[in-house]
Amino acid sequence: MVCDRCIRVVQEELNNIGLSISNIGLGYVELESNLDEINLALVQKTLHQAGFELINDSRIALVEEIKLLIINEIHSNIHQKLTSENFSDFLVKKLSNTHLTHEYSFLSTLFSSIEKTTIEKYIIAQKIERTKELISYGELSLSEIAWDLGYSSVAYLSNQFKQIVGCSPSEYKKQNLKNRQPIDGINNLVTNK
Repeated sequence: MVCDRCIRVVQEELNNIGLSISNIGLGYVELESNLDEINLALVQKTLHQAGFELINDSRIALVEEIKLLIINEIHSNIHQKLTSENFSDFLVKKLSNTHLTHEYSFLSTLFSSIEKTTIEKYIIAQKIERTKELISYGELSLSEIAWDLGYSSVAYLSNQFKQIVGCSPSEYKKQNLKNRQPIDGINNLVTNK
């Protein structure tokens, strides 16, 4: 789940099959009672039909939490990461609140083994997708977008944008391109580059 709409869909789907939810948020659901194998299979099928996946593996759940932290930091206007803080320190700090403390090297290796791309490439892909979104709104200049996404310069953002998208941000805006990707499908773009 990557947005409030996802939470509503999951909640509706689970309520439709008669399950009571005690707590729900981005990336997790707590039920009021434990599931037997039959109900677990029904939940898996229901979520799959709605475009979601039930995650029982703690390693995959940790990677999903990393992705969710990155997505929320880049795509929301509520930044939890300090401007001077790099993503590696931010992820270690945020994840130590909910998990055993892990070194960034562990998180990076785990992420790469499951997602088949690095955390850094995933972050870049998310930033480029956010750049495309902000360009299409036309409310911010490219320098404001670069600043908002933590780039040191417009030139650095433009270079990365051109490498991923195949054209400069200004060409993208002039051509009025609409080749946006769903936030949770961005990993597929990164692994192919």
